[in-house]
Amino acid sequence: MTLQRQIGFWLISLVVFVLFLVVLRDVLLPFIAALALAYLLDPLADRLERMGMSRLAATIAILFVFLLIFVLALVLLAPLLGQQLAGLVARLPADAAKLQALVLEQGGPWLERFGGTSLTEEAKSSLGDLVGQATKWVGSVLQSLWTGGTAIIGVFSLLVLTPVIAFYLLVDWDRMCATVDSWLPLDHRETIRGLLHEMDVAIAGFLRGQALVCLLLGIFYAVGLSILGVNFGALIGIISGFLSFIPYVGSLTGLVLSVGVAIVQFWPDWTWPLATLAVFAAGQFLEGNIFQPKFVGDSIGVHPVWLMFALLAFGSLFGFVGLLLAVPLAAVIGVLCRFALRQYLASNIYHGGDAARAAQVQARIGSDA
Repeated sequence: MTLQRQIGFWLISLVVFVLFLVVLRDVLLPFIAALALAYLLDPLADRLERMGMSRLAATIAILFVFLLIFVLALVLLAPLLGQQLAGLVARLPADAAKLQALVLEQGGPWLERFGGTSLTEEAKSSLGDLVGQATKWVGSVLQSLWTGGTAIIGVFSLLVLTPVIAFYLLVDWDRMCATVDSWLPLDHRETIRGLLHEMDVAIAGFLRGQALVCLLLGIFYAVGLSILGVNFGALIGIISGFLSFIPYVGSLTGLVLSVGVAIVQFWPDWTWPLATLAVFAAGQFLEGNIFQPKFVGDSIGVHPVWLMFALLAFGSLFGFVGLLLAVPLAAVIGVLCRFALRQYLASNIYHGGDAARAAQVQARIGSDA
């Protein structure tokens, strides 16, 4: 009965948490962003405390430096990226039509060989419809971003409220953690502490490491494409670096955009499109062999496919708030699943009632941990 009550309690808590996210997802963005910011900056505040600063002074210094860097980056990059974004949107239909014509012109003989002239005309019609729909979709998205009242309110609250909330959270972070720790069930406190520590290692290692990887990749792609002279190279590079938070999505998106723009810009010279391809190949080499092993490693313990599914699923359910929560929740679920698997492998259910064997496995798992 006790086990059933515990299971019922945690199931009810999970349902309440999900309903809370669903009902309040439109106002949670600054709070979730502030919580993530405080979580990421807490180790730095602890280090400053060990150096002799008070918690309040350390928090003020950290947030001041962070906001200063953010504002400088915004002031320096926003005009350039805004100009390139406007240019990209304005030239998108013409460049897409030119790329379509180049594809059909160069691939026309192959299409005629395999499908005849009618296939070429069908391809022209299909590509034309696709270009028109894509252009219309991009325009509607940008219009909704700039004119949507909810979006404007969300951006305002994100920029204004997030630093304030993060300040209070960072000041009281250790106190809040101690309070939550005092609420843990006494009979299972050590087990829960172990699970929370494993979750903390997974989440912190991934978020801090992957954020640095995204920053380095964005700088590398932006500088590389700008040196090659690719139109909108800085914008495409920043977008690729930002989307690198999702495995493989950032590099593929940047590759398609940059190579397409380079082909339209430099045709019929293939040197610069190939050089653009080489930039992304070098970026993938750096990410896979240097950045990821050094800064991220296997900290999260979650397969990239499960991570992509979590990002898409939580993003679809809760919007941008879901994207912010996807990685932490994926790490939490991964830790809980591994714990449940360890318990199952050490149980009589797995060993068929062999209690001695189950005890040996449990002892071995405990020593390995």
